[in-house]
Amino acid sequence: MQSTQTRLLSLEDVPALTEIIQAEAVHLGRWEPKRDPGYYTLSNQRTLAKRALEAHEAGDSVPFLIVSDSDEILGRVTVSGITRGAMQSCAIGYWVRQRSLGQGYPTRAVAQAVSFAFKDLGLHRVQAETMLENIGSQRVLEKNGFQQYGIAPQYLNIDGKWRDHLMYQVLNDAYVDEP
Repeated sequence: MQSTQTRLLSLEDVPALTEIIQAEAVHLGRWEPKRDPGYYTLSNQRTLAKRALEAHEAGDSVPFLIVSDSDEILGRVTVSGITRGAMQSCAIGYWVRQRSLGQGYPTRAVAQAVSFAFKDLGLHRVQAETMLENIGSQRVLEKNGFQQYGIAPQYLNIDGKWRDHLMYQVLNDAYVDEP
């Protein structure tokens, strides 16, 4: 099994990432908002990547790619909603290609993103949400020390329906670096 690495998204990644997003539209569509056809175009993905990198420059988020040892893009993990001041918090979201499921890639990528949030950004709390039926994602979070702390009714509009989500968090002082 290959190891998992995370690295910052770059504009050079956009063509390959666009191909993956197009190929994985059905797989990812179960877990994302409904997308119009324009979402999947190279032009739109380049615009979204530019915005993500601008948000990174502003200190609001960190758009990581999940890559294999050979730098093949396997998915994304994003540290977002970085809040300073009294909160010192962020959220993470992630996805991997369907053929990469069940191989530990998201577990290791989430570990790297959370470690970055705590060690590099000095944050206190990382949160994540998952739909009730997304058992795989719940396992990823729990392997990384996340604790469920509630349910948010009709939290996000996913695949055309308002969906309940489980709320998870891990605190810096409770984090174990190796899942």
